[in-house]
Amino acid sequence: MDVTRQQVIETSAFIKPHLKTSVDIGFLTGTGLSETLTSLDVIWEMDYKNLPNFPRTTVESHRGSLVYGTLANRTILVMQGRFHLYEGYTPRQVSFPVRLMQELNIRTLILSNAAGGINLNYSAGDIMLIRDHINLTGKNPLAGPEEPAWGIRFPDMTRVYDPHLMALARQAAAANGIALREGIYTGLLGPSLETPGETRFLKAIGADAVGFSTIMEAIAGVHAGMKILGLSLITNINDPDAPEPTTLEAVVDTAKRASPKINCLLGDIIARMP
Repeated sequence: MDVTRQQVIETSAFIKPHLKTSVDIGFLTGTGLSETLTSLDVIWEMDYKNLPNFPRTTVESHRGSLVYGTLANRTILVMQGRFHLYEGYTPRQVSFPVRLMQELNIRTLILSNAAGGINLNYSAGDIMLIRDHINLTGKNPLAGPEEPAWGIRFPDMTRVYDPHLMALARQAAAANGIALREGIYTGLLGPSLETPGETRFLKAIGADAVGFSTIMEAIAGVHAGMKILGLSLITNINDPDAPEPTTLEAVVDTAKRASPKINCLLGDIIARMP
């Protein structure tokens, strides 16, 4: 049985009594980035396993915890850990956190991920502002029976990532001396990493970074009418002419070392939000 709106409503009803006010921002963390928002003043946190109908994280680097707190006078709901198509989850299960945020009337969504760099001007540890994305997963969370309460059948995807939030990210990066890359993120199904030939193809179609997440949540967020900010941490560089093997452990290590920089950037972005 795939995700239904009734299931999301039940999960929302479980969480609502624990919220003191409406939530301003939803934040979904990527691989190795569960501890990103360390400046958050935590009010409470819950394990995913205690949330009714909620999927379970199976990837070691995804903590699997829902955290509620405040930062710069904004209330924030942080999903520490996400779900992936390669785990066997359906597109609607992967986007369950976004649908939950929608039922909680959260209007701003921040997505982060760990990604391989396709653009050879990038370096491991760089942060890339996602300007656009390419969906090569072959999946879409809107396929199947229509749920009118969640959004229109054919949402426009010409502006997935909000221009105003991108401008705030640029301002925050400049103010903190953080080099901020900008580019196109491409999502693949995974979990196997790219061959040199696949990397050449991705480069040819305009990809700057590649990963196995974010796309399903971004599509659901657009469908829900949310303003979206996307950030990729570049954990390694994919040079098809000089390929170097990488591992999940190396990706997680790079992500953890870059977390303070992302935390600084996100804190300033959130403080600048109206």
